[in-house]
Amino acid sequence: MKKIVIKQSYVLIMAAIVMSAIFVFPSCNSNSAENETKKEQKIGLLLVNHGSRSETWRNALLDLEKNVTDEILKKGFVKGIKTAFMEYNEPSIATRLKEFDKDGFTDIILVPVFLTVSPHSFEDIPTIIGQKEDPHSMEMLKIEKIERYTPKAKIYISSLLDFGDILEKNILRRVESLSKNPEKEGLVLIGYGDESYDKEWGQLFDNVAEYVKEKTGISAHSYGWCGHIAHYNPDETTKAINKVLETKEVAIVVPVLVAHDETFQIKIIGGGIQKVEKNSEKVIYKPDAILPDKNIENWVIQTVDEMSNKIQVK
Repeated sequence: MKKIVIKQSYVLIMAAIVMSAIFVFPSCNSNSAENETKKEQKIGLLLVNHGSRSETWRNALLDLEKNVTDEILKKGFVKGIKTAFMEYNEPSIATRLKEFDKDGFTDIILVPVFLTVSPHSFEDIPTIIGQKEDPHSMEMLKIEKIERYTPKAKIYISSLLDFGDILEKNILRRVESLSKNPEKEGLVLIGYGDESYDKEWGQLFDNVAEYVKEKTGISAHSYGWCGHIAHYNPDETTKAINKVLETKEVAIVVPVLVAHDETFQIKIIGGGIQKVEKNSEKVIYKPDAILPDKNIENWVIQTVDEMSNKIQVK
């Protein structure tokens, strides 16, 4: 019963975020619908991700765009698809929005390819695109030299990756490929983490782990963070692994990260594994990521289809 209550509570939080993004934010745009009535509607898709110094990471997100483009464009609703990096890299969100404006797009579906709720998804992105005036976010964007830009087009923000059961199925597939003897194994999930939404992240990881345990017969799990909240310290990964090894002979470690970044999968998580005693015998690890995943491609396609149907002028 506790698991169900947690899941329902989490879904309600995410539903509120998505509803506010879809139905409230567009009304804050400086260009009203009345000013656009004489324009022919032109819908674009912007896939937004965090950005990374890792080329491997960036390529995984660019591949996602490539893999969904044909299917989305052939339906005729969306006329253009672009990918933007929130920080570290160009093309930035502002750069892409300027391109959409230059090409006469009237509506943009923005799909944040983010794991779950965070200040990036709930404060930073809406602030960057001019739909929110969060003081803390505005100050951080200024410090990090991330440009804000309010487009002429109306923007509709979709849900995040965790809104359905995509993450559960993704982790299950990856665990099943590594598991050899479920009765002797424990599951360790390592994610970036978030200070502002630590409770929500913890609930999500617990829910995912319970789903995997039910499907595989694994009976123990733990999770840990590898990002800013953990000061990028490999020791947090070591602690999470050792917690499982208190009751199990082997720990299956799965990085719950959107894409592969050598700093995280190799240096931080891999470094934490190296500190585990007899790790070659006690730890099973593949430094992979959530992407690539056909289910995520289908999720993007379905999300765009549903949202474009809602915003089309009949």
